[in-house]
Amino acid sequence: MIVHGNESVLVQGITGTQATFWSERMKEYGTQVIGGVNPKKAGTQHLDLPVWGSAEDAAKDQEAVIDCSCVIVPPPGVKSSVLDALDAGIKKLVILTEHVPVHDVMYFLAAAREAGASVIGPNTAGIVTPGECFVGFMPAFNERVFKPGSIGVISRSGSLGTLVCLDMVQAGFGISAFIGIGGDPVIGTTTRDALQCLDEDPKTQAVALVGEIGGGMEEEAAEYAKGMNKPIVSFMAGAASPPGKKMGHAGAIVMGDKGSYAGKKKALEAAGVSVLPTPSMLPGALKELLPA
Repeated sequence: MIVHGNESVLVQGITGTQATFWSERMKEYGTQVIGGVNPKKAGTQHLDLPVWGSAEDAAKDQEAVIDCSCVIVPPPGVKSSVLDALDAGIKKLVILTEHVPVHDVMYFLAAAREAGASVIGPNTAGIVTPGECFVGFMPAFNERVFKPGSIGVISRSGSLGTLVCLDMVQAGFGISAFIGIGGDPVIGTTTRDALQCLDEDPKTQAVALVGEIGGGMEEEAAEYAKGMNKPIVSFMAGAASPPGKKMGHAGAIVMGDKGSYAGKKKALEAAGVSVLPTPSMLPGALKELLPA
């Protein structure tokens, strides 16, 4: 999922401390933040923007379709916030909250599918379209990390994704879009979904994929990669992680051979994807694959 600078963004939970800080940064960068939601503060102003009691109220007041919602509410409130956004007709949702109950996630992802809506997260650092906008808490405003260009970056991890974008920019590349899919075991946009999105994006000429041990998302993405013409380079975190032990993200756990580093590397390389041992090697690999 990619959000562009001309698309409207509603921040659900805008009056919270972190939501306030990042809403200000999003506005400063150019994201079209139209206001926020807090049922307890409906009818007030925050950051010189209106606060509504619900996403449905916001849509009615705007008398226009709201393109995207950024959800920054406590875990117990995420399900109701997402359903509210779907009822308001919002088709793009970026859910930053972590520790959302898995049964709630499964429920609202099913509702989103029925509504034809796309979901990033939960537990995502967000998405960035350099030079246009960002939704989340990535440092889009730091030109050493996010400079407009033609390399799409996918990552479960916000910190690893930031590092890869930094390495790309320092090597002379620019970023077409960053898609942080989130680190939870159940998420709305998978690695394969994000890869297809960048494959269809005309601004993206090549992809840097940051994966992790655990689950089967990278293997599924490898199947899609077989039919792509755009070069893909990859780094898989967790090569030395012991089997059966959770490492960092909730989805980063290997049981037997399932979700192992070796299995992911084998699947990706069989699809023609270059798998590098360190993130810093990705730009050099891309320079060899892209036309001069």
